[in-house]
This record gives sequence, structure tokens and C-alpha cells, in this order.
Amino acid sequence: MQERGEGFQRWLRSALEDPIVQAMMRRCLLTRPQLETLLIDLFADEFLGRRLGAEEKASLRLGKKVSRGSFNRTLRQARLNTIKAIYTVLLLGYLGVLSSPELEPYVELGSALKRLSDALKRGGTSEETLSALREEVVSKLLELSRTRSLSMRGR
Repeated sequence: MQERGEGFQRWLRSALEDPIVQAMMRRCLLTRPQLETLLIDLFADEFLGRRLGAEEKASLRLGKKVSRGSFNRTLRQARLNTIKAIYTVLLLGYLGVLSSPELEPYVELGSALKRLSDALKRGGTSEETLSALREEVVSKLLELSRTRSLSMRGR
């Protein structure tokens, strides 16, 4: 498992160091340890080809090793913050704060993120195309990270 565990940790480090992930993390409800723990919980079993216990998952954390209890507490916090974020979006939609016109820029960002993710997964995409996709995503992230993006535009 050691070699496959190291491969998973390389993937995890790469995911967490991705500039787009880092840009989104600055405005996200999850802390870096929470995101790292959530990614381990969601993807380690599949990556390593077997079901891992909490102790083994805790050993996959990057940097300072944590206890099984600490891993589980951080995982609980990550799950709770994720659920709170989803409920926040649902609540704002229900109250009319995020109706179709206001959501459009976020949907466009989601589409741009999907195009970039697909291009990275499939490989063979020119560096020029990847660079253009990254620029588009970063531009949309910057635009939507301003607090005025939820203002009463056009009303």
C-alpha cells in the first residue's frame, strides 16, 4: 500500500496546490485540512482499490500526521460545512435572492470549470487552450468573488 498511498498523496497534493482550487478555497467554507480530509474520505478507497479504515485514511493526510479521532472530527466539520453551503444556496434560491438571472454567472463559471476539468482529464489539449480555459475560470472567479456580485444589479 505504501507506493499506492504515496501515489494518492501526490494526487492529493497536486489537487490542493492547483491554482484554481487555491483561488476558490479563499472564498470557501472549508478549511484546507477539511478539504484534504474530505478528499481522502471520498477518493482514497477507490484510488487504492480497497476499503480503508479511519486510521489508514488519517495516515494519508499531508504534513503533520493526525490521530484517527482528529481525522474524524475534521471530516465531520467538512461534511457539516458542505451541507451548510448547499442549504445556503437553496435558502437564497427559495427567497428569490438567487433567481435565474442572478445565478447565470455562477452557471457560466461552473461550465468553464467543467470544460477545464474535462480538458485536463482527457489530455492531449494544447497548452494554449488550457491556458485560455484557466484564464477564463480565474477571470470569472475574480468577478464573482467581489461582495457586490450579490448586489441588486439591474433592479
